[in-house]
Amino acid sequence: MNISTSLRRAKAPLALTAAVMLAASACGGADAGSGDGGGDKLAGNIKVDGSSTVAPLSTAAAQLFQAQNSGVKVTVGTSGTGGGFEKFCAGETDISDASRPIKDEEKAACEKKGIKYEEFTVANDGLSVVVSKDNDFVECLTVEQLKKIWEPGSKVNNWNQVDSKFPDQKLELFGAGTDSGTFDYFTDAINGEEGASRTDYSPSEDDNVTVQGVSGSKGGLGYFGLSYYEENQDKLKALKIDGGDGCVAPDTKTVQDGTYKPLSRPLFIYPKATSLDKAEVEAFVEYYVENNADIASKAQFVPLNAEQETELKKDLEALKAAHKS
Repeated sequence: MNISTSLRRAKAPLALTAAVMLAASACGGADAGSGDGGGDKLAGNIKVDGSSTVAPLSTAAAQLFQAQNSGVKVTVGTSGTGGGFEKFCAGETDISDASRPIKDEEKAACEKKGIKYEEFTVANDGLSVVVSKDNDFVECLTVEQLKKIWEPGSKVNNWNQVDSKFPDQKLELFGAGTDSGTFDYFTDAINGEEGASRTDYSPSEDDNVTVQGVSGSKGGLGYFGLSYYEENQDKLKALKIDGGDGCVAPDTKTVQDGTYKPLSRPLFIYPKATSLDKAEVEAFVEYYVENNADIASKAQFVPLNAEQETELKKDLEALKAAHKS
């Protein structure tokens, strides 16, 4: 299985490689012909780009799908949600990964180019707010405290400015780059406006850079997807967040039931309508959707809840019906 991707999580691909053949045989295909025979063989290239958060999920789907369809090559890029939609609406990709819904201006760009698409919610994620393992003075932050730290123009540069009970410790900030859906989501949830953020922090589209920065600074603070924290629990501590009903830790249950607020979010894929006319793309999307729970588990994301799963099945059936008509 040869996947060209700038996937940045180190451990998941290793776990996936060992599990691919077992999972591939266990998961039901989406009318996809096996690469080893037994049905119409699929062949072709599928280009996926967009959110770095969703990339591990799409890579897991690609690995499992290619195990059954060796004639199909799926490439997964990570231009960020915004960058991915730019390519998608320019007609350069088949599927766009997104950690937020498509924006009105992106819809307009696609419409201008005649690009039609479908939207599928494929998993959930929580944004984790992290500090160094060496930080022994903070366990929970309120949304108000996070806003005080991250709002535009903030001059907070010491932990004792966040709370007088905290020590005189320099605050060093790390976070997502401005082209990231994670940046859009965090700023909207915490500061009340997408893109509204102080600028004097260390931004990166590579979450591993944030891991290194926070883990290397006792006063460090950063944010990224929950799955990245789970990969780096030996270096980092995830803070509980008080969204108004007390301190809640990020985990599968709290993300699914929405009690980890306001930093729980759904994750999306956007396949292009004309690409779905190609058998290999249609089969891959159907496989991705029908096996979403297994794929989310393999990629260490939070599976859909029952309501989301029901809605996703309806969306898939509508897609199948549209392509039969």
